[in-house]
Amino acid sequence: MHTVKRCRWAGLFFICVSLTRPAAALVTDASVERLEASRLALHWQATNVVDVFMADRPDASVASSKPVSRNNGSGAVTVAVDGNARYYFIIRDRGDGSIVRTAERLVRLDQGSNFRDIGGYPAAGGKHVRWGLIYRSGATAMLSISDLERIRALGLQQIVDLRSSEERVYAPTKINGVAYSAVGYSMQEILDALASGGTVHNAEDLYRILPSLLAPQLHILFSDLLRKDAPIEFNCSAGQDRTGFATAMVLSALGTPRNVIVQDYALSTTYRQPQFEMPPIDATAHPGDPVVAMFARSANAARKPQPLLDPQGRPFLLAAFEEIDRRWGSPEAYLQQVIGLSSIDIAELRAIYLE
Repeated sequence: MHTVKRCRWAGLFFICVSLTRPAAALVTDASVERLEASRLALHWQATNVVDVFMADRPDASVASSKPVSRNNGSGAVTVAVDGNARYYFIIRDRGDGSIVRTAERLVRLDQGSNFRDIGGYPAAGGKHVRWGLIYRSGATAMLSISDLERIRALGLQQIVDLRSSEERVYAPTKINGVAYSAVGYSMQEILDALASGGTVHNAEDLYRILPSLLAPQLHILFSDLLRKDAPIEFNCSAGQDRTGFATAMVLSALGTPRNVIVQDYALSTTYRQPQFEMPPIDATAHPGDPVVAMFARSANAARKPQPLLDPQGRPFLLAAFEEIDRRWGSPEAYLQQVIGLSSIDIAELRAIYLE
């Protein structure tokens, strides 16, 4: 923090007021990229030289972390690691001693899809979302034994499944031993809501119904977060549409700028592995069931994730934001009026999940 004194002339004398403001961040844009199974690359921007430390816990202190680089002014370092473990890094500015934490965005899994940490994003008050507490993901029906061990190491306390009843039956999660919540609804409800004259409308229309469709699930998710039942994971099948909307609301509550939320949303195109989202389904065993037919086409097709953009190049997620702005005025008003969060709840969430 730093203090600025502002004075103005008021008749016969000056009135001076001291304003305390957050100090400008000296280390910014910290990120971790996996170069290969046992090698990570860190990048950052910094005003001063820094020290870099590595830990196996997201809340580790500098004292309990392993030094990997000192007096580094290059803005980058490569680190050898155990390919089966997840690591967190602390970058300490040598000028003022301030620290920034960073980690891999993606949780590395052999047969998972789009399982990632939403830590590190800028949020309210110049703070950042804590790493290792909130995860978003695609379905977890095809995880390997090694994957389950890696997820167990995350220490999950809650799972909130955003999928329909059919999806949860055809592709049940393999993660056991973690408290699990879901709200029953049929995928046919979504198809009916989107269809007119037998034709399913475009993706923007799906996003416009998500604020109402997922309100019960968001109520559970935020209740868990307020109870500090974290680390927490929430997912749909692809981890991009319903999960993208839920993530947008969590980050909005934490004060993350909308453009950053949209950037996170776009990462699903990079991180999805559709072949691991749903096991093959035999549609002939369920003749005449349009929901099963849709899932069978999805599960059995070799698909490449497509950019989440409309024909004009606008992210689909913006349709959900526009619907919220139109009906409630803002995400904050939506969270208060529909999900039931008070201003005290919002402040509590920020106290728990920001640093």
